[in-house]
Amino acid sequence: MPLRAKILDPSMRQTFKYTYATTANEVREEPGDEPNDVLFGSQHGVRTITLNRPKKLNSLDGSMCRKILPRLQEWSKSQMANVVVIKGEGRAFCAGGDVGALAMQNKQGAEGQNKSKDFFSLEYKLDHFIATYSKPYVAFLDGITMGGGVGLSINAPFRIATENTVFAMPETTIGFFPDVGASFFLPRLDGQLGMYLALTSEQLKGVNVFYSGVATHYLHSSSLPDLEARLSELDFKDNDSMEHRLRIINSTIDEFSTGLPHDQPISSPVGGNIRQAIDYCFQPANTTVKACLQMVTELADRNPDDSGGPEIIDWAKKTKKTILQRSPTSVKVTYKQLRDSPRWSIAETFIREQGIASRFMEHPDFVEGVSALLIDKPRRTPTWTPASLDEVDRPTVQAFFPPRDQLGLQLLKSGEGSDYHEYPYGADIGLPRERTIEAFIDQNRPKDKEAVVKHFMLQSGGKQGVKEKVEELFNRRITTGTDGSISVRR
Repeated sequence: MPLRAKILDPSMRQTFKYTYATTANEVREEPGDEPNDVLFGSQHGVRTITLNRPKKLNSLDGSMCRKILPRLQEWSKSQMANVVVIKGEGRAFCAGGDVGALAMQNKQGAEGQNKSKDFFSLEYKLDHFIATYSKPYVAFLDGITMGGGVGLSINAPFRIATENTVFAMPETTIGFFPDVGASFFLPRLDGQLGMYLALTSEQLKGVNVFYSGVATHYLHSSSLPDLEARLSELDFKDNDSMEHRLRIINSTIDEFSTGLPHDQPISSPVGGNIRQAIDYCFQPANTTVKACLQMVTELADRNPDDSGGPEIIDWAKKTKKTILQRSPTSVKVTYKQLRDSPRWSIAETFIREQGIASRFMEHPDFVEGVSALLIDKPRRTPTWTPASLDEVDRPTVQAFFPPRDQLGLQLLKSGEGSDYHEYPYGADIGLPRERTIEAFIDQNRPKDKEAVVKHFMLQSGGKQGVKEKVEELFNRRITTGTDGSISVRR
């Protein structure tokens, strides 16, 4: 049975005043926190976190963060806790942060903005703690997974998508930027998919969340209770390494794989002609948003008889319109963020994102975007300040990226295990990256597609989705020479 989060005695709430963190490593509940917005459970070796605000799609707020963090700290020290599972009640895992409450705070002026900045500091501390957690951590992305919900899951070793999963980073839509560690994980998606998702807020659904690399596994939602029960039966020795534990959990999750939807192949924007267009238009050689949009415009104006035809033209017109509807400041800040961030470590990622978020709390576009699209009835078109990309100059963008020594976020963990530049749990858990497949082809010159499929199937232990991913990559980027040899098309 889930355990209700501890509730402070009402009389004590009137007597004492608490802050969200009295020291760098202490997080407490505050007076007024919702008592049951997070439920905790224990079954043998599994500890569960259930986000429990279904009417608000489990949107994340300070009350929830203040409950989750201490419990994770407690479990990290327990030899009885083998695996942590996080999930959501209702049709969402977590649809994002409670931005409506933040926007209302910001309308109060500097004091309200500071409260909002404090929330992001707390949220990023939680996200970093998860990203560097000392226990195996499994996220059931069974439903809407956006914004703050992504932060609770994406930098953990196991992320399970289902037929119900809807993933997006919709921040530029509301005058914000892709945060919660997006600076780290989006650039590590294949090609330029991360940049495209960040600028357009495009959604990935169901099995495409798995094919994209956002999720490490795909299961039918009906399998999740049985998987959770099976995970609770796993027994590890105290001296078992994290690598060993992750390997066992990975194979356990794979036991519940019942196949991929036969009628849902890898599709736009993850694969096919649209994916080729994304990698072309948002290539790193384009150092500005304007350069990317120029390429998008060229595709929109192309001859319908050209390769890709109407599909590419329709995509290009939609993409251009979409980006131009977003907050111009958000678009330009996001573009610089994702071009700079591949050099950032996981700790630096959250420190820098807190600086960017703090600046956005002072910028009018956040309140305007949230009010226009989420608070005001009926919804209206936001009025951005400035109104166009050309009006957002370089000094304005640079102001969102102060030197690191001017940033003050104090993370809850430091020292060994608190930082890295590449994910420490290896590449064997999810599907192989495209760059890994291409490197194998470049280095080994296999004779045909079947040889490549065989290599990665053996390497992954027969993981579902490997064959489909290799075959899609062949259709899109691999050419066969007159002598029968295969090579990557650059």
